[in-house]
Amino acid sequence: MRLVLILLGAAAGFYVLLGALLFFMQERMVFLPNLPGRTLEATPQRLGLDYDDAFFETDDGVVLHGWYVHARDARGTVLFFHGNAGNISHRLDSIAIFAALRLDVFIVDYRGYGQSEGTPGEQGTYRDADAAWRYLVNDRQLNPDSIVIFGRSLGGAVAAGLAAETGAAALIVESSFTSAEDMAARLYPFMPVRLLTRLRYPVVEYVAHNRNPVLIVHSRDDEIVPFHMGEELYRAASEPKAFLELSGDHNGAFLLDRDRYVAGLDAFLAAQLDERTNRD
Repeated sequence: MRLVLILLGAAAGFYVLLGALLFFMQERMVFLPNLPGRTLEATPQRLGLDYDDAFFETDDGVVLHGWYVHARDARGTVLFFHGNAGNISHRLDSIAIFAALRLDVFIVDYRGYGQSEGTPGEQGTYRDADAAWRYLVNDRQLNPDSIVIFGRSLGGAVAAGLAAETGAAALIVESSFTSAEDMAARLYPFMPVRLLTRLRYPVVEYVAHNRNPVLIVHSRDDEIVPFHMGEELYRAASEPKAFLELSGDHNGAFLLDRDRYVAGLDAFLAAQLDERTNRD
């Protein structure tokens, strides 16, 4: 009996310790700027694309870094928010796709990532997104109607949050989740995560409040963010909206199903950028 009590006590202690780790270490578990590292491993020059280094400041004084990549005969600009690991140099495949779709690309590193200063956190990513938007509209003097806000995975949450507060040509949310709480409940079903989670990222609420045209992109094979979350985001969005279903894993579907991906993006962009330009 004593052994049973000891084991139960050890299990309870482990449970409490795990709960404490989940509560206090959330940012370190979610934001992974050092995986694989903060060093920029390549630049758009590898793709034969011209680009400008951009250093700009957030409203709380953090200096961020990004690239403004120039496409030939650009029909608009995509503001690109990447996922929770790595930095902008690990997104050359996406930059190449958007450039081929005749879009200039402004891709930025969140605070604490790549060459950006600071320490990452949820509120910080929102400030970073706002600063990137102001850079395009104020410094680059771009018309908001020419900017497509795009986010993949965690970046989808950042993009949707920005789009809910701005008027852009469109919002594209790829492989993203409904909320941080929903993801935590999926990953730790044995923990009271809705009481422990400090990160919110209520993406489904942002999408519901967004009034820009929306494209939701998700793979039915996504092993990290379940397909039904993409479907829920689509249901929450207002018209005009579209859904692009892909095949392949969370990180590679846009490459594994490249033809369908590129065709779907092009059709959506044609409706939101080309037709709008023709109307104007």
